[in-house]
Amino acid sequence: MSTTDAQGRITHCNTAFAEVSGYSYDELMGQPHNLIRHPDMPEEAFKDMWATIGRGRPWSGIVKNRRANGDHYWVEANVTPILDNGKPVGYMSVRFKPRRDQVVAAEALYAKIAQERSSGHSTIKLHAGRVRRLGWRDLPGRLHRMTMTQRLALGVVLAMGLGFVPALLGLSGGAAVAVQAGLSLVGAAALLAWFHIDVARPLGALDEFAAALAACNLKAGMTKIHPHVLSPLTRSMWQVQINLLAVISDVRAEVSVFMRTSEDISASAHELSARTEDQASSLEETAASMEQLASTVQHTAGVARQIATQSQGSSDIAHQGNVAVGSANKAMQAIAGSSRRVADIIGIIEGIAFQTNILALNAAVEAARAGDQGRGFAVVASEVRALAQRSASAAHEVRDLINSSSEQVGAGADYSAQAQATIASVEKSVREVTRLMREITNATNEQSQGISQVNEAVIRLETVTQQNANMVDETAQAVAVLSQRTKTLNRAVDVFRM
Repeated sequence: MSTTDAQGRITHCNTAFAEVSGYSYDELMGQPHNLIRHPDMPEEAFKDMWATIGRGRPWSGIVKNRRANGDHYWVEANVTPILDNGKPVGYMSVRFKPRRDQVVAAEALYAKIAQERSSGHSTIKLHAGRVRRLGWRDLPGRLHRMTMTQRLALGVVLAMGLGFVPALLGLSGGAAVAVQAGLSLVGAAALLAWFHIDVARPLGALDEFAAALAACNLKAGMTKIHPHVLSPLTRSMWQVQINLLAVISDVRAEVSVFMRTSEDISASAHELSARTEDQASSLEETAASMEQLASTVQHTAGVARQIATQSQGSSDIAHQGNVAVGSANKAMQAIAGSSRRVADIIGIIEGIAFQTNILALNAAVEAARAGDQGRGFAVVASEVRALAQRSASAAHEVRDLINSSSEQVGAGADYSAQAQATIASVEKSVREVTRLMREITNATNEQSQGISQVNEAVIRLETVTQQNANMVDETAQAVAVLSQRTKTLNRAVDVFRM
């Protein structure tokens, strides 16, 4: 089915029309309807169609159309004008698959029309989708196309003419009256029989057909009688049926799509709801893990602050230890210098003692030689005294140096004690730092576990979010289909004027 505006541009078409023609919906909308016109179709057929529907009358015929790929297909086309105040404002075309004999007859008819067009001698023409003979051969057809009023008038004239038969026969008196009465009865009976057979019975069938349509029964059948006085009426009623059948079929098809799409959307909504609940649960787990992680991080921060303070104290203690060790080092260097000085003095004392020993020997020798002479002994004694003084002075100096060394050694011992105490403090600080580091390690493990839980929850959230995104995409596509189908359905029912 398709509809066009008054200029023949397509304003609506159903899915079957697009599929059979091979064009997409967007390619058809707004295009001239002759887009599907096949070149084998004679111009006379389309001229007859436009002349018929232009007068507000329906047109039917077997038409050969062209597909988008150049192929063709045959249809039984039924075109109905859409009237507004008696003037066509658009056209509705409903097509069915024709029978094979109809296609063969149409091919022969169109070939004959093309042949007569080329020869310039026409014996037939198309009128309202039907074939009419030209000239005297159309006389029976004209009699069949008489209106009901014309036929009734002809019957009345014939019945009245029967009244003149007695006079024409030369009858008079009672015989003439009897013949006239008999002929009148025969004429009246013939007129009544014609009316009953040709008018009343088809009207009764039309009434039953109209009642079926009123009861929304589109399966009711009706014979299209032609040629007949009621042909236009039967044709119009049949056209109403096929138009309603086409529109309602489209509506049903679109509604079935709505139902399937609605079911898909409903299923997607339920699945999305379940995933949303899962996502909410994951978010709760994530929130709990994050809260625990925040508490652990806060504790870690406190420990880190303690470590910073303790490290600063350790730094200060280490500095003090460095200073103390430096002082001890200096003291030890002073002791070493004093020891070297003691060694030098002791060397001097040894030298003096050696010389004293030699002088003493010399004095003994001299004393032995001189006997009582004391002059040499006195000299030696003088030298010995000098050496003794020097020895005493050196010993005194040694004593002083030893005392000084003792004091320095004592100071070194004190500094060593201080250094030991400082080292003990450093060791204690190191132990405290180690304990804090263990706490940091435990806290880090807890943070790692918490982060792992958060990571798992985030992965689940990411998966659910991706699934939700896909579901939203499918829902958007389904909504787009619903929107498109809604527009199609709206155009399908928009052909009715209310």
